[in-house]
Amino acid sequence: MTIYSHIQNAVNTKRKLLAVLIDPDKFQLENTKQFILKVNASIATHIFVGGSTVQQNATHALVIEIKKYTQLPIVLFPGDVTQITGRADALLFLSLISGRNPDYLIDKHVKAVQTLKGLNLEVIPTGYILIDGGQITAVERVTKTKPMVVSGLQDIANTAKAGQLLGMKLIYLEAGSGAKQAVSFETIKQVKQDVNIPLIVGGGIKSKIQINEAFTAGADMVVIGTAFEKDETFFEAINEVGERKKINTSIA
Repeated sequence: MTIYSHIQNAVNTKRKLLAVLIDPDKFQLENTKQFILKVNASIATHIFVGGSTVQQNATHALVIEIKKYTQLPIVLFPGDVTQITGRADALLFLSLISGRNPDYLIDKHVKAVQTLKGLNLEVIPTGYILIDGGQITAVERVTKTKPMVVSGLQDIANTAKAGQLLGMKLIYLEAGSGAKQAVSFETIKQVKQDVNIPLIVGGGIKSKIQINEAFTAGADMVVIGTAFEKDETFFEAINEVGERKKINTSIA
């Protein structure tokens, strides 16, 4: 089963998914084994790897190291072409549809084609929507685009729907790493009502309450990263969430 088929199956069976996002530039390679063993023991279903700015070859080296200790699917969440590695299982082919910078709407994708040729990497077209999380994030700085305002619920939903109509297979609502506010319940709910493809939500999620709220609002997958970077005991909190939610840990 492909990574995308697994996500679709989880949505169809109303099972929730949870991904741990690891930024190679914020993660110490020597800590990989200890950290991934905790991920394996948690209710996390996927591992995302990537960041807005990552040093050359850092993603490749980290993915190789992660692969030694887990059977969970490893999905690239790249900020640039240089973060693509064939050692991962899948790639979120992100188009920043909330912005109007052509580099992140199509140009980076064109440049990635030569790298992707010959790689046994599942490519998943993903509509990426940056939502205002209360502070300027790395995504905003790097892409030189503004996030969508929280009050513009219908604009956000229309953007997500446009992404679906353009052929995107996933919609990713993102408040940005370290955001002060996570994507709101109302935003997630509105987008979920308007699209019928899997919905991923990340950025600014720092508690089990926020995870539960995102799932309840309609998120099919929640992504958490900064919470783990600052406090690895957060694994215990998400395991408590797993006891109440049908987290789909099967990837077969």
